[in-house]
Amino acid sequence: MASNNFDPNQNNQPTRRSDYSHFKRRKKHRGLLWSILIVVLIIITGGVAYGYHAYNEAKKTFDSTFQAGQTNKLRNVDDVIKQGKPFSILLMGTDTGALGRNDVGRTDTMIVATINPKKETAYLTSIPRDTRVQVKGDSQPYEKINAAYTIGGPATAVSTIENLLDVPIDFYAIVNMGGLEKMVDAVGGVDVVPPMTFHYGNANVVKGQKIHLNGKQALDYSRMREEDPLGDYGRQKRQRQVLQKLVVKGVGITSIPRYKQILTSLNGNMKTDMTFNDMLAIRTKYGDASHHIKSQTLQGQDAMIDGISYQVAPLSELQKVSKNIRYTLGLSESTKLTSSSTGTGDDSNYVSSTSGSGY
Repeated sequence: MASNNFDPNQNNQPTRRSDYSHFKRRKKHRGLLWSILIVVLIIITGGVAYGYHAYNEAKKTFDSTFQAGQTNKLRNVDDVIKQGKPFSILLMGTDTGALGRNDVGRTDTMIVATINPKKETAYLTSIPRDTRVQVKGDSQPYEKINAAYTIGGPATAVSTIENLLDVPIDFYAIVNMGGLEKMVDAVGGVDVVPPMTFHYGNANVVKGQKIHLNGKQALDYSRMREEDPLGDYGRQKRQRQVLQKLVVKGVGITSIPRYKQILTSLNGNMKTDMTFNDMLAIRTKYGDASHHIKSQTLQGQDAMIDGISYQVAPLSELQKVSKNIRYTLGLSESTKLTSSSTGTGDDSNYVSSTSGSGY
């Protein structure tokens, strides 16, 4: 039987098989997409009637989600938060059951979120799971980026993103997509307007027709990829749609039974190197960043290399996305990026075509 203790560096790993123009403006929301990490904290701090008891319940839960992950911080994160400067967090979603299983799985979702309090904006950059990258310490010259977490846990996933885009990652958080089912049920379900018609598992939806999803339905709605003409890009869009609705729905909950159910749903389903005190400080200093959400996607090209399908991001795309992220963090443009990070143009078997559009 698998242990319930989450170890991001465990050795039991599965067999491998200047401007914001590039960011698209999203509708205003009461919470950030990345607030799936602190949605309970938002609920708690907003409920005056249950303040003290709720605070302690939230602290207990989030203390259990803390996992240092042995990441190598590229800058002094404590000073960044203390001074209220823009910060970044790598959000990862895996789909392997409860976190802590020997099969650590791969990350189906990777989003670099940068939070800028001065602009009162959260910027979200989605990294397609099949993006071709170099992973330090790996026996293979190139991997799909979703394997980085499998190979070395959060620390390797973070360093791979940092090397790919030359951006600092201040925090990480990994959420088990299986826990999404419990979270959605905890808030009483979510309403979505599907961008396409499909039937997958418990999800049976029609394009443009608003539908209420329970936990099982929301999970399958978020998982489907094969029937989506945009492939992984389309699935990421639906996952973000459900998470966004989850956050907005959760913010409005004030009943004790509901917030206790949400806290319970997080147990074993989330790990982060963000401490509870970090969350409190972020809530105080960065709360207004929920006013706007903008997003972009690292656009790769379809490639079949040695019989394996990848998304290969051209150097120009890596530079553009890196520039946008660094700008939101108040950093100058990178001069370190090279095409070797994804192997662009270094393989005679490289065959590409334009991939699906972004969000």
